[in-house]
Amino acid sequence: MSNLSYIIATASTADLPRTYLDEHQIPFIAYSYTVNGEPAEDDCREENRAAVYAGMRRGDICSTSMITEPVYYDFFRDLLKKGQDVIFLDMSEKMSASFENCRLAAEQIRAEFPDRQLYVMDTRCISGGLGLLVMHMVALREAGSDFDTVTRWGEENKLKIAHRFTVDDLNYLKRGGRVSNASALVGSMLSIKPVLYVPDEGTLNVAKKVRGRKAALKTILDSILGDLGRADTKGRDMLILHADCLDDAEFIRSGVREAYPDMGEIRISSLGVVIGAHTGPGLLAAFYLCSGRTPV
Repeated sequence: MSNLSYIIATASTADLPRTYLDEHQIPFIAYSYTVNGEPAEDDCREENRAAVYAGMRRGDICSTSMITEPVYYDFFRDLLKKGQDVIFLDMSEKMSASFENCRLAAEQIRAEFPDRQLYVMDTRCISGGLGLLVMHMVALREAGSDFDTVTRWGEENKLKIAHRFTVDDLNYLKRGGRVSNASALVGSMLSIKPVLYVPDEGTLNVAKKVRGRKAALKTILDSILGDLGRADTKGRDMLILHADCLDDAEFIRSGVREAYPDMGEIRISSLGVVIGAHTGPGLLAAFYLCSGRTPV
């Protein structure tokens, strides 16, 4: 069995560009969503992401739904029928209503393919944090690492992927139950912006509340620089995702590059639609490897 005789698969919620997924031949299971009641599938294409956010700014209403057990079953079955083992990475169990369906489908498939390995990881990551984990594990696979080495690296390093976010409109978090009606109203009136992060448990927590968008962006940049100051930054990659706020993404990238010119590639791309439906246009997020997750 060669080192490459296994597949790394993920979900559209890794928020990786379709060009990357296609280039590295990464199968993904697509979450579904609706725009004003019209169904659509998250195909990870940048142009479709941009169109959805433009529509949301005009008042379009987006909603999402979980992936059912039969859909996971068919996805896993199609992969295992190719005769290769599979590593599957999706959102943190604590953040995914679909995770239990994924687990049940995986158990059924393993019984049908007893000679194949299907490894489903609780990544404790979301969005670009999941995407960065996928990218690192794919790089190891393509460099010749075997199944066990790659899964071991993922488990040992998944909690070292920092997730730092801010949102522009609290009403989207209100709809998802992340803040109360009163908090959203007062926050909007006072221009309060939450700075969010993902702790080790894989949830989404508020690290700090600041007044104004500029203060939120500066807080994120300061936290990034603090994290990187405790790490070897040479060649270290970063993902920055945005929901129709490219200038803010460029601000973060410029600040990181100026402070740490030896950083590796700092990629900017659009936030996936499924996450964006719950956060709205204006979300800005940064993801990178660090020594450990901290609120600030």
